[in-house]
Amino acid sequence: MSDMTSKVSIETRGACVDFPIFDAKSRSLKKAFLGKAGGAIGRNNSDVVVVEALRDITLSLEEGDRVGLVGHNGAGKSTLLRLLSGIYEPTRGSARVRGRVAPVFDLGVGMDPEISGYENIIIRGLFLGQTRKQMMAKMDEIAEFTELGEYLNMPLRTYSTGMRVRVAMGVVTSIDPEILLLDEGIGAVDAEFMKKARTRLQKLVERSGILVFASHSNEFLAQLCDSAMWIDHGQVRMRGGIEDVVRAYEGDDAADHVRQVIEDLDKEPSEQTGRGRAS
Repeated sequence: MSDMTSKVSIETRGACVDFPIFDAKSRSLKKAFLGKAGGAIGRNNSDVVVVEALRDITLSLEEGDRVGLVGHNGAGKSTLLRLLSGIYEPTRGSARVRGRVAPVFDLGVGMDPEISGYENIIIRGLFLGQTRKQMMAKMDEIAEFTELGEYLNMPLRTYSTGMRVRVAMGVVTSIDPEILLLDEGIGAVDAEFMKKARTRLQKLVERSGILVFASHSNEFLAQLCDSAMWIDHGQVRMRGGIEDVVRAYEGDDAADHVRQVIEDLDKEPSEQTGRGRAS
């Protein structure tokens, strides 16, 4: 089994995540909406409406794996990330994760609007399993990355959304996770800073043992991952090479673009920062 051959591993067997909707027994409109949003609708023995957000997820990952998740909004990608992070427990089946997990999909968690940016850098780092000493050693480098200057001395409540993302991004990309769970929809920052952040994210992926990455950007997916999984209505529709999965999900044009990105990366191995298995 994978968890016997590597200290860092993810293994799920028939994992399901259900959400009971206690006030929706007779609301056909709400049930129809939820059905279109992703999970299937069912009823349990108490006649309570249940949204089946994930169904029968069987997955085995070891150190070096970089898996991209594709699928429409509401398909279950974020729910799967939360299952792997331990936020959700499987309703049925099992999920076993070995290794230090860094969840990079809810950047607001572990941040306090009433304290300064500098203090939030420490708090966010503690939330991600770092020590105060480790965060103090990284403080200057993180502060420089955020480009926020004296704002870091001010309470977080005075920050714009983009400024808060800069602080959180600076912290999460400074750590060395064994398992990185990444959602590209991590907030709004200006295009120039996002370009800088992507370079930093690629270096973070290099330092990670396992990557599971939910993305709507096929280009970014091709840069960071070596395989992909299509999630559809809470189930794994397909898993395989990135080009094959993208072709099945989006068609030939998208797959051709992925192939071109991969070919360009292969021509410039010195800049191939994220892809490929660790050996």
